Amino acid sequence: MREDVQALDIRDVTANWVNAAVLEAQIEDRIKALADLSHTPLFFGRLDYQHLVGAALAEGAAGERFYIGRRHVHDAEGDPMVIDWRAPVSQPFYRASRKDPHDVGLRRRFGYTGGELTAYEDEHLTDPAEHEQTSRLLQAEIERPRVGPMRDIVATIQPEQDEIVRSGLGGTVCVQGGPGTGKTAVGLHRVAYLLYAHRERLAKTGTLVIGPNRSFLHYIEQVLPALGELEVKQATVDDLVGHVEVRGVDPAAAAVVKGDARMAEVLRRAVRSHVTIPAEPVMVVRGSRRWRVPAYELEEIVRELLDRDIRYGAARDALPQRIAHAVLVRMEQSGEAPDDRVQDAVARNPAVKAAVKAAWPPVDPAKLVLRLLSDAGFLAAHADGVLSAQEQKTILWDRPARGVRSAKWSLADAVLIDEATDLVQRTHSLGHVVLDEAQDLSPMQYRAVGRRCTTGSATVLGDLAQGTTPWATASWDEALIHLGKPDAAVEELTAGFRVPREVIAYASRLLPHMSPGLAEVTSVRESPGSLSVREVTDLDAAVVAACEEALRHEGSIGLIAADARIPSLAAALTAACHAYLAPGEETTAESRLTLVPASLAKGLEYDYVVLDEPSAVVSGEPDGRTGLRRLYVALTRAVSGLVVVHGRALPVELG
Repeated sequence: MREDVQALDIRDVTANWVNAAVLEAQIEDRIKALADLSHTPLFFGRLDYQHLVGAALAEGAAGERFYIGRRHVHDAEGDPMVIDWRAPVSQPFYRASRKDPHDVGLRRRFGYTGGELTAYEDEHLTDPAEHEQTSRLLQAEIERPRVGPMRDIVATIQPEQDEIVRSGLGGTVCVQGGPGTGKTAVGLHRVAYLLYAHRERLAKTGTLVIGPNRSFLHYIEQVLPALGELEVKQATVDDLVGHVEVRGVDPAAAAVVKGDARMAEVLRRAVRSHVTIPAEPVMVVRGSRRWRVPAYELEEIVRELLDRDIRYGAARDALPQRIAHAVLVRMEQSGEAPDDRVQDAVARNPAVKAAVKAAWPPVDPAKLVLRLLSDAGFLAAHADGVLSAQEQKTILWDRPARGVRSAKWSLADAVLIDEATDLVQRTHSLGHVVLDEAQDLSPMQYRAVGRRCTTGSATVLGDLAQGTTPWATASWDEALIHLGKPDAAVEELTAGFRVPREVIAYASRLLPHMSPGLAEVTSVRESPGSLSVREVTDLDAAVVAACEEALRHEGSIGLIAADARIPSLAAALTAACHAYLAPGEETTAESRLTLVPASLAKGLEYDYVVLDEPSAVVSGEPDGRTGLRRLYVALTRAVSGLVVVHGRALPVELG
């Protein structure tokens, strides 16, 4: 298929050089999409239907056979050899069961090692003599060592995951999923499915995956290209609101207030405060004639625009046209016949422009936020009845900056500027946005993301138990209101496929103390001996020894520790001649050990995890609940085994 595309001759089919350039770019994209992935097989399953697909179920009618793969593959004649996993005919591969076989007589799974076919497994869904059992190939695929970036789960999608993946583009879906339930993979595969089912629409409007940090985005960046989707953009929330250079850090109390949804009302008031009701008439001179618009009529125009509550910039653009229209009405009353060109000329008249500048001056969003955070009087005027006096004092800068460039903006400040920018000029909306690790966002950050999909839909992924910011989400209902999607469906994934049962049960001891009422994840993986808890006297030496023990196994190893412990452990590893990677750096067969600060562990996974001093992870956070949640995240990063090494007493919540 790739060679066919490379052989295309477009010299005689393009009208001009522009068409030729566009077509060449499309051909290059097609060639990239058809690239061979050496360790990724073209097909992973087979469906034998009992009857022709789409035909009436006639007695004795012959069935059809389809091979299922990551992308569509056809032969030289154009006949399909492999069916895309997203096609409707492929759906029974994920949904069919003995209770509801979907007219499938046989489902076959293929097993691969390094891209080479090594096994297959059959399920005869309509054979009453065959009993249902857990697929060994499915289990082996889930447990396959994790070296390198995150891989797709297209061969192992479960029925409850598939329902979310194939839900329609029109609605927003929120997925609450504990560690190892596959929520991130579900979100990425949903993007791939939507691009397949609504390609034209999303090609025009765009799609975006939002992650918590660059390390996480680097970890997941190969999933969609492996499924043939190359055009999806990735960003962090910080990237979205990058209107200013961030050089400062807020105290937790200030960040909580700045991230509160009430700040949106403070900003709205501050923006609208720039409007002044006209007190003087406008006199427009055209040739020998003068046209006067009285102050009371100008006041009516301005108040009408204020009442419509449209964007500040849009209203400012409309104001000169409204004044010009009032002039044209007077022209027509005097017997003239002005057209649109005359109205545009009047709108550009110096008198009209001066009146607009006086009544509705331009607003610079960054300067507005700078004044709010620097000028106590200005903040008090617009936060009255919204923020308390103490809250206002909390967010005011001790040393006001002289200008936008010299200010030490924080991440929360950048979000406020983004809100103010949207009040002035509407933010461009995309067709679909995937928001991962959403539980850590503030209400104002949710609003920033929501602005990017006002006319589109979203897939929101997260786990309330893993919220580790002081402003972490309390409930999905509240979060979805801030996102602007209050009617979104909330789905819960409780079956764990990554973390061994022994490990998730140990970590779940923390749930009643940090997220009471949240459902515990039930792991489908039995892995005796996957958990080891060791009390030691020489902590650094014991941690290095545990890493050496883990390195004897196949796969990736993550050494997770409180941020304050990282320098000490780095020195201990270096002294023991062990090279290590930082989060986001790709693991290879030669470099498999990553030293991970607990603050960056979220969303990552390793075959074996060594966790250093749990009590230090808890005490490294500003409050106990956040500390326990950070520990919960660290405890649930392992796929095959977890070793907990501690010199001090374990947190009492772990029992």
